Amino acid sequence: MSLIRRGSAFDPFSLDLWDPFQGFPFGSGGSSLFPSFGGSNSETDAFAGARIDWKETPEAHVFKADVPGLKKEEVKVEVEDGNVLQISGKRNKEQEEKTDTWHRVERSSGKFLRRFRLPENAKTEQISASMENGVLTVTVPKEEVKKPDVKSIQISG
Repeated sequence: MSLIRRGSAFDPFSLDLWDPFQGFPFGSGGSSLFPSFGGSNSETDAFAGARIDWKETPEAHVFKADVPGLKKEEVKVEVEDGNVLQISGKRNKEQEEKTDTWHRVERSSGKFLRRFRLPENAKTEQISASMENGVLTVTVPKEEVKKPDVKSIQISG
């Protein structure tokens, strides 16, 4: 069994911009030598890469997003232009009190936004979404594949 890193796989349905310099020391920081490609900023960098799985079953396309600590009111599921599924949300920074002393801040905050171009067989008017234990599940039903009508033609002669 081989393991595939989904983060490095090409996703033909994604509308996300790919930054070939991401992660390099000179990378997309917006310097004059190497301009920023994705328009990212420090507020969204930590939380921008919300991890989402997309599987296709015979009946539907199923998206599962890890959104720990978010309430359903803080997450949006929308369909743009008829066939682009958009999942977005925001995790607010914890309020600082002047008397607090922070020793470590590792939990991410900020906005996330992911878009997926849905295939033609998606029934966008019947999309459903649910959230349980920090996992958002979006189900996009598929249209049944229409079998072509086959009509036999009598051969004369």
